[in-house]
Amino acid sequence: MDKALADLIRISNTTGRDSALVQGGGGNTSVKTADGKYMYIKASGTALKDMNAKQGWRRLRLDAVLSVIEDKSLAKLDASQREPAVVDRLLLACDDKVRSAARPSVESHLHAFLERCVIHLHPIVVAAYVNAKNGRAQIDKLFKSEKFQLVWVPYTDPGFMLAKRISKLVKKYQQQHGRKPAVMILEKHGLFVTAQTPDAALRLVRKVIKLCSSKLKAPKECTPSPKPAALRLRSGQALRLPPGEIAAAKAAIGKAVLDATGQSVSVTYYSNKSVAAFMARKDAAELLATPALNPDELVYASGSAMWLENYDAKTITRKLKSLVRRGQKPAAAFVVKGLGLFVAADEKAAPLIAEITTSSLVIRMHAAKFGGVLALNKRQQDFINNWESEAFRKKLVSKKK
Repeated sequence: MDKALADLIRISNTTGRDSALVQGGGGNTSVKTADGKYMYIKASGTALKDMNAKQGWRRLRLDAVLSVIEDKSLAKLDASQREPAVVDRLLLACDDKVRSAARPSVESHLHAFLERCVIHLHPIVVAAYVNAKNGRAQIDKLFKSEKFQLVWVPYTDPGFMLAKRISKLVKKYQQQHGRKPAVMILEKHGLFVTAQTPDAALRLVRKVIKLCSSKLKAPKECTPSPKPAALRLRSGQALRLPPGEIAAAKAAIGKAVLDATGQSVSVTYYSNKSVAAFMARKDAAELLATPALNPDELVYASGSAMWLENYDAKTITRKLKSLVRRGQKPAAAFVVKGLGLFVAADEKAAPLIAEITTSSLVIRMHAAKFGGVLALNKRQQDFINNWESEAFRKKLVSKKK
């Protein structure tokens, strides 16, 4: 096995097993070969923890990938034409014996001009800042005494435009510091670390997590692992719910979804300490009134969870229809006060939606301490909803057993 591939598998598996670092199989990793001719990168839709020697990656010719960024004609195209063209170019850049339909990460062109080892993650403790109105100011304070100067990347539409923006920031950084940036933090998105060796990259991840955790009061709540349950948690204690209450809530939500959308879906119940902590807040409804925090929450969970004071089917139906009338997706997740989290979706997708939603609840609680929640605006949501690459990733998830 090529050493670069072995390094890629190691950093991918190490970070991918920690749900505090990635949710829903998100995140990207890449490692360039010693001769600088190729780059191994995670395949789109693959979970980092599932990568192995046989699957979950593609090898690309670096010169072909870099030519995508250097092509000025792409920037002139409308996004609906540009993004599919980029995907095709990246597929053509693949040079391996992979026979599956696996695509290289849509961010391959971004990875190409960074250091040899790249780890891109969506850690909850980082999201607490990138999804907060005063997050950048807080991040600047945390990292001001570090030897390296991190790069803050203002929100940019994912895909080609994000790669172009970061390429400019990297060139500027190199001119000022004589090296490429080690840490980049992306608004409403996540974390990039880049280094020459896998060990150095993993150390950077741990360092960033430690720094970001230092100002958060409840870091343990940042490791959600939602599991179906029949108990309600309050102040750390498990309390049995009245018989049939969970079943009644599931039935009401299922009926509301059917009445509002015409779709019959399963409803699954989840309860954990993070959900309980969120429900106990007086501003819970206000925190969920903001849109999706990031692309994953918008694509997989159809936006932020719906807050419900009770589980009256007529009320839920009315709220779902209101979302649709405003051009939004009907909610897939529901937080019912005093009960917990309910997910209305295909059984294959439900655990993923629960994981992403639980993480979002934790992020929103932290962001409230840093000036309030900073979510995706309407234009940003529209771009992501129409981005073919996200539709492709969602389709892959629905096919998984």
